[in-house]
Amino acid sequence: MGKRSMVLVMAAAGLLLSGCGKKAKEEKKLMPVPRGDALVIISPHWEGVRKEFGDAFKNWYKAKYKEEAKVEWLDQGGSSDDLRFVKSEFALTEPTSAKNPNSTGIDIFFGGGVEPHLDLMKNGYTLPYKISDENLKLIPKQISGMPIYDPAYNWYGACLSSFGIVYNKVVLKMMKFPEPKTWEDLANPDLLGWVGSADLRHSGTIHMMYEIILQAYGWQKGFDIITKMAGNIKSFPKHASQTPKDVSNGQVAYGLAIDAYGWAQVAEVGEEKVGFMLPEKLTVINPDAISILKGAPHLDLAKAFLEFVMSIDGQKLWILRKGEPCGPKEFGLDRLSVIPKLYDEFKDKSVIRVNPFKFKGSFKYSPDKGSLRYTILNDFIGALVIDTHKELGSAWKAIIASGMPGRRGDKEKALKKFLELPASEDEILSLAKDKWNDQAFRNNKIKEWIAFARNKYIEAEKLAK
Repeated sequence: MGKRSMVLVMAAAGLLLSGCGKKAKEEKKLMPVPRGDALVIISPHWEGVRKEFGDAFKNWYKAKYKEEAKVEWLDQGGSSDDLRFVKSEFALTEPTSAKNPNSTGIDIFFGGGVEPHLDLMKNGYTLPYKISDENLKLIPKQISGMPIYDPAYNWYGACLSSFGIVYNKVVLKMMKFPEPKTWEDLANPDLLGWVGSADLRHSGTIHMMYEIILQAYGWQKGFDIITKMAGNIKSFPKHASQTPKDVSNGQVAYGLAIDAYGWAQVAEVGEEKVGFMLPEKLTVINPDAISILKGAPHLDLAKAFLEFVMSIDGQKLWILRKGEPCGPKEFGLDRLSVIPKLYDEFKDKSVIRVNPFKFKGSFKYSPDKGSLRYTILNDFIGALVIDTHKELGSAWKAIIASGMPGRRGDKEKALKKFLELPASEDEILSLAKDKWNDQAFRNNKIKEWIAFARNKYIEAEKLAK
C-alpha cells in the first residue's frame, strides 16, 4: 500500500467513526416554479436552513397572525445557478396583470452571499421593503466597512459569512504538512493532490473566496496563487459542501470552506482532528443576503418572512446549538448572526467562537467590483483552471519535477508561461460592463480563453521537460 493510500485509510477510519459527513445532505434538484398559495423561496441554502427556517416561520406566523403559512423551496444547484434561473425567468416573463406585473412566480431569493442580490437589484428585479424599526435598530449598518443591508432596503444580510481553510490535522501530521496561515500556502508545490475546492461557477461561496484572493493580493499575484493552487486541486465538485467532507475523511488535507461548513466539521469530528482558520488580514466578513423579488405573488407573506428572518427569533436559529430553547430543532446551522448582542447573550449556547463585530484586520473589499465582474470572473477562472484542469495539472507536475536534481527543463521559463493571463483586470471589467450580456460574444470569448489556456499549459510542460 502506498503512502497516500495508507494516509487515506487511516484518516478515514479515524474520522468517519467520529460521525463525519452527516451534516450537509444535498437536495439539489431542478424544479419548476410552483403556483398556488405557498410562499416561494429560491435558495442555495442546504436542507438544514430550509427545514429550520421553514418550520420556525410557519410556527411564528401561526402564533402572530392565527393563520397557516405554506412555504415552497426551489434550488437549481447553487447560488450562481439560482441567479441565472431567476434572471432567465424575468427575461422570459410577460406582464401577468396590472396589479402584479413581471411576476416570475418566485417571492424571495435567500442566500448566495451579497453579489447575486446586487446583480438582481441592478437589473431592477428586487422589491424594496423596509423592515420594522424594532428589528432594524438591532442591526448595524456596516461591518468592517461593508454594508449589512441596502440603504434603500432592496436586500438585507440575513446572516454573516466568513471564508477560510478547513484542514485535516491527522493528515497534516502524517504527511508533515504545515498548518495553513494564508491562501498562498495552498499554492505550495508540496501539496500536489492534497487541496480541495468546489467549482466557483456553481457556488457563490467558492466564488467569493476566489474574489477575495484576487482583491487581497491584486490581480496578477492573485491569479498566480489561484493557478498554482489549481495545480494542487484534485477535482472541482459542484457543491461547496463536498470539500469539507473530503477534508474530514482524508481525501484531501486542505479545502476552501465557508465558516458554517468548517465549524460543522470541527463540531462533528472534534477539534483535535479537524481545524478551520481565517487567513489573517486576507479575508472578509460578508453579508449572506435575502431579498424580495419584483412581482412577488405573495407579497404580504414575503414581507412577513423577511421580518421573521431579521428578527431576534429568526437570528437565534443561526447562532444557537441544535436543541437549545428557541434554537434549531433538527439541524445545527452554526452561522454568524447580524445582531451583535446575541454573541454575548448566547456565548455558552453556541459552537461559534468568533464575534465578527470584533474581527479586525480585514483588507478593504469592494463589493461593487465583485458584483460587476461576478459572471465574467466565473467564466474566466472556469476557462483558465477548471475546463483546462487536465492540461494545467500535467504542466504543474512537470514544473515541480523540473526543480529536481538532474532535470534539464527550464523551470523559470515554464513557470512564467504557466502563469500567463489572456486579459488584464481592466479588460475584464470593461468586458463586464459592455459586452458580457451578448451571449454570442461571451461564448466566443470563453472558447478563446480555453484555447489560450490549453496552449500555454502544453507549452509550459514542454519548457519544463
